[in-house]
Amino acid sequence: MRQALVLSKASLSLRSPQPFDYEAIASWVVDQQACIRWAGPAVPFPLVPATLPEILQVEGGASYCLAEGNQPCVGFGQCWTEVEGAVHIGRIMIAPEVRGQGVGRLLCEKLIHQVVESTGALRVTLRVYRDNARARALYSSLGFAVVESKSTDELLFMSACL
Repeated sequence: MRQALVLSKASLSLRSPQPFDYEAIASWVVDQQACIRWAGPAVPFPLVPATLPEILQVEGGASYCLAEGNQPCVGFGQCWTEVEGAVHIGRIMIAPEVRGQGVGRLLCEKLIHQVVESTGALRVTLRVYRDNARARALYSSLGFAVVESKSTDELLFMSACL
């Protein structure tokens, strides 16, 4: 069991992932099921940190880490354009030792701000597993609404207009 780490959220910011971040991220994905739910079925388990930058690359997208300076990251997320005028965020993950401290909310807020500022998007979308109640509650509190017509039995498609 990992020991909880108490952070000063004010000192956390987004930055590009560094090689040592991929080591941390790989350690957060503990089994095949977690890998599929986080990264999708095309990403092999176990995660190999040296190959993650290439494996996780999304055409026209960007990866971000939430970290304190050059310390290993405590959060990871990506964004990419799926349709004109909208940016999709995905592969959101928080280090197990800081979950429940508002780090997920901070990561999402910073990601949304970053993608809107860099792209001028008027809408942000994401997908979340229906059974992930904590993430669904977070996204709803950030203004995301479910779009059932784009959802599946397993995944909810959510959208927020900015």
